[in-house]
Amino acid sequence: MKRIITLALVFIAVLPIGTARAAAPEKAIFAGGCFWCMEAPFDKLPGVTSVTPGYTGGHTINPTYQEVSAGDTGHAEAILVEYDPAIISYSTLLSVYWHNIDPTVKGRQFCDVGHQYRAAIFYHGEEQHRLALQSKAALEKSKPFREDIVTEITPATGFYPAEEYHQHYYKKNPLRYSYYRGGCGRDKRLKELWGKEASH
Repeated sequence: MKRIITLALVFIAVLPIGTARAAAPEKAIFAGGCFWCMEAPFDKLPGVTSVTPGYTGGHTINPTYQEVSAGDTGHAEAILVEYDPAIISYSTLLSVYWHNIDPTVKGRQFCDVGHQYRAAIFYHGEEQHRLALQSKAALEKSKPFREDIVTEITPATGFYPAEEYHQHYYKKNPLRYSYYRGGCGRDKRLKELWGKEASH
């Protein structure tokens, strides 16, 4: 009987610890021009559980791609990254983000021009805000280019997933995706900015 009670107490004691180790997924939102091109680099990272292209930062509820691309909604094309903080940190996500954008321009990214294609970090909570500001400040000191970093860092608001045909576009339409990415000059500009650290 004592052995059964002891085993039961051990089980009860261990259960909460095991439960506490299972970290709840967290979210990060990044805008960097075309969301097709932003999805691919994050999709392959260990610890990232999902990447959803969509729209955020504007005033229109449930916007469509046509509305956002027209530039009247205030929204930016963006990605919602869900990740396991026990495997990958928000700081690592920030590093991947910076090396996939041109942080020296406002209201555009590569060949896509307009506020809807702006680069921005949409933070959740004060910790993400602190880390985003910290990463930007560190980058200002270590950047391999002369231009100022003008990327927005702003609170996250409502996020609206894009239409289904935009989800995993780089997998569904690899040839068209590759043609667009090359034609937009994205990889060429990233290499100019970041050299070997450029990500894609």
